[in-house]
Amino acid sequence: MEKVRNIGIMAHIDAGKTTLTERILFYTGRSHKLGEVHEGSAQMDWMKQEQERGITITSAATTCYWKEHKINIIDTPGHVDFTVEVERSLRVLDGAVAIFCAVGGVEPQAEAVWRQSDKYKVPKLAFINKMDRVGADFFGVMKGIEAELGANIIPLQIPIGEEEKFRGIIDLMEMKAYVYDDDSLGKNFHVQDIPPEYKKIAQKYHHIMVEKAVELEDSLTEKYLESEDAITQKELMSAIRKGTIANKIVPILCGSAFKNKGVQKFLDAITFYLPSPLDMPAISGVDPKDPEKVIQRLPNNDEPFSALAFKVQADAHMGKLVYFRTYSGTLNAGSYVLNVTKDKKERIGRILQMHANQRQSRPSISAGDIAAAIGLDHTVTGDTLSSLDNPILLEAIEFPAPVISISIKPQSRAESDKLSKGLMRLVEEDPTLIVHNDKETDETIVSGMGELHLEIIIDRLRREFNVGAVVGEPKVAYKETILNSITQEYKHVKQTGGRGQYGHVVLEVLPAACGEGFEYKNCIKGGAIPKEYIPAIEKGIIAVMKKGVYAGYSVVDVKVNLIDGSYHDVDSSEIAFKIAGGECFKKAFMKCVPVLLEPNMSLEITAPEEYVGSIVGHICSKRGKVLGMEAKNNCQIISAEVPLSEMFGYATTLRSLSSGRGTYSMHFEKYTEVPFEIAEKVIQENKQGEKEK
Repeated sequence: MEKVRNIGIMAHIDAGKTTLTERILFYTGRSHKLGEVHEGSAQMDWMKQEQERGITITSAATTCYWKEHKINIIDTPGHVDFTVEVERSLRVLDGAVAIFCAVGGVEPQAEAVWRQSDKYKVPKLAFINKMDRVGADFFGVMKGIEAELGANIIPLQIPIGEEEKFRGIIDLMEMKAYVYDDDSLGKNFHVQDIPPEYKKIAQKYHHIMVEKAVELEDSLTEKYLESEDAITQKELMSAIRKGTIANKIVPILCGSAFKNKGVQKFLDAITFYLPSPLDMPAISGVDPKDPEKVIQRLPNNDEPFSALAFKVQADAHMGKLVYFRTYSGTLNAGSYVLNVTKDKKERIGRILQMHANQRQSRPSISAGDIAAAIGLDHTVTGDTLSSLDNPILLEAIEFPAPVISISIKPQSRAESDKLSKGLMRLVEEDPTLIVHNDKETDETIVSGMGELHLEIIIDRLRREFNVGAVVGEPKVAYKETILNSITQEYKHVKQTGGRGQYGHVVLEVLPAACGEGFEYKNCIKGGAIPKEYIPAIEKGIIAVMKKGVYAGYSVVDVKVNLIDGSYHDVDSSEIAFKIAGGECFKKAFMKCVPVLLEPNMSLEITAPEEYVGSIVGHICSKRGKVLGMEAKNNCQIISAEVPLSEMFGYATTLRSLSSGRGTYSMHFEKYTEVPFEIAEKVIQENKQGEKEK
């Protein structure tokens, strides 16, 4: 197990993640031909949409071998709409490789995934790619990683030349130059003495590396004070490995994946410095029968089996594939496991070792490994699997809420079944995709993380499931809340022949802090309302909150205290109190200064200086707020906050504003109050839309 590495490759869009993974597969003998992203032949981008667009949409897993080490790699997407793929991959990995473009440096999505990896305490290596590109600046990017990400970095290599003169790397550990042979696709390289013109800078960075390594290991400090040369290469590597695994330091490497330079040394660094499952602490979970009782499982084959499902994939030939990471124990094909999250017994039909969308059957899987299984009908992303006799519930994966919706209707009755089956499969795969039916309009509403996310979903429905569908315009996921508090009374009394209905409640409705959600508290003392009716009042309030009161959008961040009420021995019932709770909440809500909230997006635009004026002007015209500007590589980086409702089709707008030279990334930041006049307009449009339907 000490020779297993579970790693993820993460970066901003277009930093070269998939190209680097393709090179790894080539040099480890996993593939015999170099796949290229721009030609649509990359093995890890196996989906049609990925090949056409030249982007990674879904994280792909593969296994390869390098110098007797087994490396399980997950290549993750760089586009912000698919951040969830990175989130769930980081949750089950032991180490990660952050790739930075030598020209772009620390870009917004690189920063976001770095923070995600910090959240899960994942040890990292950094690889500065595209050293052959015009504008490449290795030392500038290093400074950026230190300044913008607050990382404690340690250089293990420096480049020989930059841009078109990039020939290879200087290994600061060996103090040797590796010069790559272009004719052999980088397979052949020469190890030689450091060129005279690079000796001084190599010695400077070797000294920095030794100083930083010594800080990580107390036993080396004395040796270092006597003589820097007394420290052996083995001692340095051991200290850096310990520091990397403890998340105290990030080793930096460089190269050009596209030009096949530096990839073999990068593979060596993965095996030298990133952790094996044995280096990781025991995984903690709880006893499903007693959530207070914490259980730990060591990464050991003799421990009871435990695993976490982190991805579900719909396969045309195999059906449902569930990817899982084994934390302890072994699992045999054909055996039974317990889905602890759902409390259901499941049978493992087959265990598969994955290589993108190709697969290889395995009779069993051990602790520390990543594989896929067929036969897990009830399992979805985030579920815990364990042995039947020793259940453990691991912490689930949290996913962000969607911010944009579209309506979708089948073109004909015959398409209706295909649409619901297709959506069910896609929702199983993607936890950030939310689907619900609007009973009033008989429409299916699909919500996701961004325009591109929904575009890909619709494309997949059409291609993979042959669904003919009519798609509505994208809509913003507005929410409602209140600014004031009030005490409101409501009596639900209905008298018909026979038994009537009686429910009387007094509610105190108050605003909660942003992001706190809904809180319901029973403050009645003395039994004014019997205990069995208390939950029904809450149900009534929640039902109203889902539909909305003010503008037809769901209600958030509200506290409700049940402070009084009364009941009737004969006429009171759960349904009467449910209605009373809902109606009382409606009345109170409209008296508490209701407001509409909208998703505000964090926007970062990179564009040449001459287009900045028109871009900033456009942001301001869209109710946006420019937060700052920064010059970088002959371009300006504009940071802004803009309401999502004003940003539909922004890719096209930016193209025309910057003559196709601007790029942007946008992600959800927070919900903010909509100005009154715009809120009125949104409410009117919503009412008009309801009438037309």
